Amino acid sequence: MKLLGISGTIIGAKTASLVHQVLEEAKKVDHELDTELLDLRQYQLEFCNGKPLTEYNHDTQKAINAIASADCYIIGTPIFQASLSGALKNLLDLAPVTAFRNKVIGFVATGGTYQHFLVIENQLKPIAGYFRAYTAPEYVYAHREHFNERNVIIDGEVRERIQRLAKQVVNMSKALSPVSIL
Repeated sequence: MKLLGISGTIIGAKTASLVHQVLEEAKKVDHELDTELLDLRQYQLEFCNGKPLTEYNHDTQKAINAIASADCYIIGTPIFQASLSGALKNLLDLAPVTAFRNKVIGFVATGGTYQHFLVIENQLKPIAGYFRAYTAPEYVYAHREHFNERNVIIDGEVRERIQRLAKQVVNMSKALSPVSIL
């Protein structure tokens, strides 16, 4: 099973670090789990304009193919102006409508105010619903004060939420996989 972590921003390091920490916890749940981090800082994605995927640049095709080949996801975004990042929104716009169908998504977000966790409930989960994805009940929101100077989570409660999210995504994905349903 492949778990793809998506860091949906082109600036900063906290979101990628948080996604990576969830991926590491997921490996503890299932040592055979294949994980990959799709860090948008390392890609030159084109803006979505409706053309066929084959007409986009190599980075855009590579990112969308990584999404299509994954079995489950940890999707992270910083919260800007009380919303998900434009970079993540563009990536989601580029994704085929079937890319996330019947797959499990766990969400994480980072931000500068404690109220921004609501973006996960009010914006990200409805987007997952549009894609017909399953969402893990747990999610992780981390404020800048939850990180140390190396962008590692130091807050015990946030670390516990990371562990619960990792377990939920792995276990839900296994339980809902087409093989287990048959």
